[in-house]
Amino acid sequence: METPPDHAYPDHWEADVVLRDGGTARIRPITTADAERLVSFYEQVSDESKYYRFFAPYPRLSDRDVHRFTHHDYVDRVGLAVTVGGDFIATVRYDRIDARGLPATAPADEAEVAFLVQDAHQGRGVASALLEHIAAVARERGIRRFAAEVLPANSKMIKVFRDAGYTQKRSFEDGSVRLTLDLEPTAESLAVQRGREQRAEAHSVQRLLTPGSVAVVGTGRVPGGVGRTVLRNLLGAGFTGRVYAVNHAFAEDLRALDGVPAFRSVAAIGDPVDLAVLAVPARQVPEAVADCGRHGVRGLVVLSAGYAESGPEGLERQRELVRQARSYGMRIIGPNAFGIINTAEAVRLNASLAPEPPDRGRIGLFTQSGAIGIALLSGLYRRGAGLSSFISAGNRADVSGNDILQYWYEDPDTDVALLYLESIGNPRKFTRLARRTAALKPVVVVKGARHSGSAPPGHAVPVTRIPDATVSALLRQAGVIRVDTVTELVDAGLLLASQPLPAGPRVAILGNSESLGLLTYDACLTEGLRPSPPRDLTTAATPEDFRAALTLALSDPAVDAVVVTAIPHVGETGTTDPADGGALGTVLRETVTSVPGKPVAVVHVEIEGLAEALAVVERSARGPAGSAPAPTAAPPSAPPAPTAPPASAAPPASAGPPAPAASGRIPAYPAAERAVRALAEAVRYAQWRRQSAEPGKVPEYLDDAIDESAAAALIARLLGDAPDPHGVPLGAADTRELLGLYGIPVRPTLPAPGPDDAVAAANRLGYPVALKTTAPHLRHRSDLGGVRLDLADEAQLRLAHRELTESLGGPAELRPVVQAMAPRGVDTVVRAAIDAAAGAVLSFGLAGAPSELLGDLAHRLVPATDRDVAEQIRSIRSAPLLFGWRGSTPVDTPALEELLLRVSRLVDDHPEIVSVTLEPVVVATRGLTVLGANVRLAPPPARGDLGPRSLPSY
Repeated sequence: METPPDHAYPDHWEADVVLRDGGTARIRPITTADAERLVSFYEQVSDESKYYRFFAPYPRLSDRDVHRFTHHDYVDRVGLAVTVGGDFIATVRYDRIDARGLPATAPADEAEVAFLVQDAHQGRGVASALLEHIAAVARERGIRRFAAEVLPANSKMIKVFRDAGYTQKRSFEDGSVRLTLDLEPTAESLAVQRGREQRAEAHSVQRLLTPGSVAVVGTGRVPGGVGRTVLRNLLGAGFTGRVYAVNHAFAEDLRALDGVPAFRSVAAIGDPVDLAVLAVPARQVPEAVADCGRHGVRGLVVLSAGYAESGPEGLERQRELVRQARSYGMRIIGPNAFGIINTAEAVRLNASLAPEPPDRGRIGLFTQSGAIGIALLSGLYRRGAGLSSFISAGNRADVSGNDILQYWYEDPDTDVALLYLESIGNPRKFTRLARRTAALKPVVVVKGARHSGSAPPGHAVPVTRIPDATVSALLRQAGVIRVDTVTELVDAGLLLASQPLPAGPRVAILGNSESLGLLTYDACLTEGLRPSPPRDLTTAATPEDFRAALTLALSDPAVDAVVVTAIPHVGETGTTDPADGGALGTVLRETVTSVPGKPVAVVHVEIEGLAEALAVVERSARGPAGSAPAPTAAPPSAPPAPTAPPASAAPPASAGPPAPAASGRIPAYPAAERAVRALAEAVRYAQWRRQSAEPGKVPEYLDDAIDESAAAALIARLLGDAPDPHGVPLGAADTRELLGLYGIPVRPTLPAPGPDDAVAAANRLGYPVALKTTAPHLRHRSDLGGVRLDLADEAQLRLAHRELTESLGGPAELRPVVQAMAPRGVDTVVRAAIDAAAGAVLSFGLAGAPSELLGDLAHRLVPATDRDVAEQIRSIRSAPLLFGWRGSTPVDTPALEELLLRVSRLVDDHPEIVSVTLEPVVVATRGLTVLGANVRLAPPPARGDLGPRSLPSY
């Protein structure tokens, strides 16, 4: 965060936060205009809380108090307030002090801190959120420690400090507890912060998906229209709570519509309303939001269009919508949303435009497109799959895929998470959340707008500059199953939701068609699986033949998964029996149930009734979500909150994930390629799960050759007091010095503008040498003659210099240099770059055509572990060249792994390093040599994931 001049209002301290109960609040600096708000706030605080704050009865604030608490310099004296609906609900302030506890200015680095929270809002996590933000402010202003005096009876405040995760000291002096907190973030404080973030954001989504009452604002007076459709769908799904129809145009004497109470405004509803669905024109939304906010509505689903997708004016309208809703503590699905669905028996919510409610099931579905949402719902319904929840976020102005992942992580009703994304507002946070969720349940993502280079209309998010291939690699590093189409999304979801994960890549293929079996075999090889030769049961095979073959395959310890292929059975009369499909499906389901533990997929060609028979168990056992009776007038009890493991705890380690809840269904596919692709994704995901159970680490030996403080001092000197925001490239000497401080030696080069200079350089470095140009258009282009190698003596060097300058240009253009020869090996390239949205990315590939022409690069997020870099080296397509391809000697990959770890550590320790390129890095049979290096420095970009938790700003 940039430091503004003293007394300037620091608007970058403003933030919206999600509290423990899922509601939102705003944190902002206190100003001189807040006197009346402060007095009103203080009047609503109990005498006991006032006593805890001032250590004595303090019934009211004096004028002097009000002036002191509203006048700050934002450097040595800072006050923050938490507001809901514009009113204060909590305050915190710090005053810089010296070693004697007296008011001080910088360089004093300690401050006294004090909190006050309204009694009605205690227990919502307000003080914990305030502590995170006031600590970040203090660090920005050069304060390193907080001191607090707390009465022993004030156990709640002591707990806030104790549970924050900061290094602290406690003592008892003069009847009070003195706490000293070191404000340097620790691994524990970061874990605490992220654990609180997870619980709060999950609860905010839970409040949207499990309301006790819903008001549809904009319900039409006649059948048809968006509002009336949502009302019909709510009633048709059998919502267990109360439903209200709201329209300001209703006649004053109208009391009911479609059997539910009707009102002209939300405020007129006497009972609490948890969720409001807004189906009014965009121009009427602000009035509706204010009506909902004043009545205490907890969340909104905004179906209305006319926002950011419509242009700049709509974007500003969308920003104002978010600001207005958050000011009342409400979260938003939308605008331009399709709606939400929760099929849980205790809720049965269909607050959407979906014409057919999905079956209950174990799949969670999130989409940023209403049209794609309709297609996915229809496809899943057609193929017999059920959903636990569905969220169509539209423009995702507030609630996003990150929030939904927080909810699904602990949702016991969701086994598989499917997401259709068109933009990722916070890629760094998304990969962190996806990695944690994927350790417990599969996360499958298809991303639209992959190659447009910009966010879709309506998505006001930072645009990442990294290529889509890099995004895909980073998602896979986090355990996300990345697919290319919505069809593949459904295919993978069906298999993952109904089948156990495979223990390995060994696949048995059996069926009654030799040709279909061979197609499946080829598809397995293409996807990197290890298929056995297909077993042909012949076209005369009966269901009992399939039973016997499938039982044998599932019982074989050398088989990890089975693909069953089937074509219609043709009888002696030359006709097919429609009952055959049902009979075969029943047999296959019975066999899988009797020999469980391995995944089975079915590929069939035009077998009537087979897919339905394979899916029938789930439908008959669970029933459709809309099969429940209509809601009653009696108010239901709120559905219980989902239980969850502590968010700060690591997921349980296991050799493999547990099988999904037994549904008895088997996924069916109309093409071998689709079934095998889904199975291959399951194999790769299962392998990631097994490996992630024992996470990698950064070897301790790296610390021996790393001087972090010296590197920091060098970077500060090179950037200067007023660094160029666009960054500065380092010269060769500074680059070598900086990299050397992290144990990365760069072979020096000496300028050779003339032949005599070249000879002098060679005499200094020692023969044999290389002569090469450093002109940008010829750099690393040995194919154009810009590099001459193995020059053994002065005569060869002078000849090479003359040929170079005569054929390619003069010395001023070519900028030739001399460098000592390195041992022969494989030329590679190592890069690290900072993306504003995704963070630091470490890249590796072979130098030249493989990386530049074919894009054969592997990417990992920083900080990388030993396991990350080992997999990174082996994941490029040209990796065999490093491991003895065609009889060549394998190179020193452990040395290469160490280099990658050092580069990762360098950019992770020093965010001012915005790019590093090492090219070429020649990896020999023993050791490696860095022949070229470039480093660029710039003021460090903001790291939102390391700061206090907050919602994206509007």
